[in-house]
Amino acid sequence: MRPGEERSEDGGACAGVSELELLKLRAAERIDEAAERLGALSHAIWSEPELAYEEHRAHDVLTGFFEREPPAASWTVQPHYQLATAFRAEWEPPGGRATPRPLQLGFLCEYDALPGLGHACGHNLIAEVGAAAALGVKGALEGRPGPPPPVKVIVLGTPAEEDGGGKIDLIEAGAFKNLDVVFMAHPSQENAAYLPDVAEHDVTVKYYGKACHAASYPWEGVNALDAAVLAYNNLSVLRQQMKPTWRVHGIIKSGGVKPNIIPSYSELIYYIRAPSVKELPVLTKKAEDCFRAAALATGCTVEIKGGAHYCYNVLPNKSLWKAYVENGKKLGIEFISEDAMLNGFSGSTDFGNVSFVVPGIHPYFYIGSDALNHTEQYTEAAGSQEAQFYTLRTAKALAMTALDVIFKPGLLERIKEDFKLKLQEEEFLNTVE
Repeated sequence: MRPGEERSEDGGACAGVSELELLKLRAAERIDEAAERLGALSHAIWSEPELAYEEHRAHDVLTGFFEREPPAASWTVQPHYQLATAFRAEWEPPGGRATPRPLQLGFLCEYDALPGLGHACGHNLIAEVGAAAALGVKGALEGRPGPPPPVKVIVLGTPAEEDGGGKIDLIEAGAFKNLDVVFMAHPSQENAAYLPDVAEHDVTVKYYGKACHAASYPWEGVNALDAAVLAYNNLSVLRQQMKPTWRVHGIIKSGGVKPNIIPSYSELIYYIRAPSVKELPVLTKKAEDCFRAAALATGCTVEIKGGAHYCYNVLPNKSLWKAYVENGKKLGIEFISEDAMLNGFSGSTDFGNVSFVVPGIHPYFYIGSDALNHTEQYTEAAGSQEAQFYTLRTAKALAMTALDVIFKPGLLERIKEDFKLKLQEEEFLNTVE
C-alpha cells in the first residue's frame, strides 16, 4: 500500500482514516509520551540562560537528551558540530531501503538568551519545539508497517541567533548541505504560519577625538561624544525620508569617562533593517553618510565596522505554510489572517539566510501570554507551565507537516518550486546550483 491510501478494516486500520493520518496521530502521541522530558529540557535551558556562542550548558543538555533518548543509541549525535556550542543529531529508520540519497529533513533548535533579560525571546521553547517535532516524526516512522521510507531526520543545534548569526556560520561550514526541507518555530503573541522577518545588518561606529580639560581650555579638545550625539540626531532627521518599512535603531555604548574631560572616544551600535536584502545596502549607505557627516562636523575621525554577517529576509514558502496551517487547525490552532500575516512588521533572524539555501518554514506561535518579546514578562511566560501546551501543540503541527512532505504526492516538488520562484524574485537563484 502506498502512503496516503486508505486501508480497510480488514487491513487493520480504522475505516476511512488514511495511513498518513494514522502516522500523524502517532507522531502526536509520541510527543505527548515525551512531554515530561521535553518540559524538563526546556526548563533546564530557561533556568540558566547563556549568551550567544557561550551556550555550553544548553549544548550539553540537548546533546545529552538525544544520547539518552530511548531506544539506546538510536540517535547519532555529533557534539560541538562546526561550532563549540552547535550540535547535530541524526536518525534513520532501521532496515530502510538503500538509496543514493534519502530525503533529509532538518529540525532547528535555538537556545541563546538575551543579556540582562534571560530567555525573553523564548529560545528555550524553540529548542523544545525542534526536539519534540523530530521525536514525533521518528516515533511515527518507527511504528509504520512495511518497509521504512528512505528518510533521514536531522536535528541541528544552532547557537547565537541573538548576536552573531550562528546559522550563517553553519551555512558557511556546510551544515545545511543536502537538507531538503527545514523546520523550526518561534514564540510570539499570536499564531502565524509566516511573518515577513526582514533583512538586517549591524554596524559599530567609533569616533576618535582629543581629550582636554572641559572647563580650562575646551577649545583644545575634539569632542567624540558630540560626534556620537550628532550621528544619533542625523539618523533621527533621516527618518522623515525613510520608507515606512525601513528601520534604524541604536545605542550610544560609550560617551566619555568624566564630565570635566572632553571625551576622546565614543562608540555607537546600530541595527539597520529593510524588507529585502536587496534594499539593505541603500539604507546602509544613507546611515553611513550620517555617521561620516558627524565626524566631519566635529573634527573627529570615524571608524565604521559592519557585523560579520548580514541577516537575510525570510523567504515565504506558501506550499509549506499551507500544509502547516492545515495541520495546525486540526489541533485547534487559530491563525491570524493571511493579510495580517503578510503585512505585519517583524524582526530579523539568521533563519532568513537558511531560507535562501534550503526550503523551510519559520512559523510563530502563541505561548499563553500577551507579553511582548524582549521583556521581563516574556521571560517569565517562556518558563511557565502554561507555555508547554502551546509549545508541544506547535511541535505536533510541525511533525505532521514533515510527514506530509514525506508521504503526500507532489508536495515536496511544489515546495521546491516555490523556493526557486522566490529566489528568482530576489535575484538569488545561483544559491541552489
